[in-house]
Amino acid sequence: QVQLVQSGGGLVQAGGSLRLSCAASGRTINTYAVGWFRQAPGKERETVAAVAWRSTTTYYADSVKGRFTISRDYSGNTVYLQMNNLKSEDTAVYYCAAKINVPYHQYYSDAGEYDYWGQGTQVTVSS
Repeated sequence: QVQLVQSGGGLVQAGGSLRLSCAASGRTINTYAVGWFRQAPGKERETVAAVAWRSTTTYYADSVKGRFTISRDYSGNTVYLQMNNLKSEDTAVYYCAAKINVPYHQYYSDAGEYDYWGQGTQVTVSS
């Protein structure tokens, strides 16, 4: 079993920044890809960003390109989502997810591909 523990999030003014963390622990994992998703009230879940095992391969939704950066720290088994120039429309609950035993350069933008999920964290951007 793999556990994903999220941290970060909170309340920030428009134009501000936040960093979300997603720490993986549990069974030995050879490789895993990570995705960040969000869901606002009354809206469908949206893919925000994804990263392959090799962190040079990434995906971003058009709505966050140039503002959000996904990165990973292999030593700490942690993936980060740096969110800059936040907008009110970024307000949502954010979830990280992991898919294990993946090819080195494959990311996954479909939430249905993932095996494990974090607990979710609220991000609220005030205008």
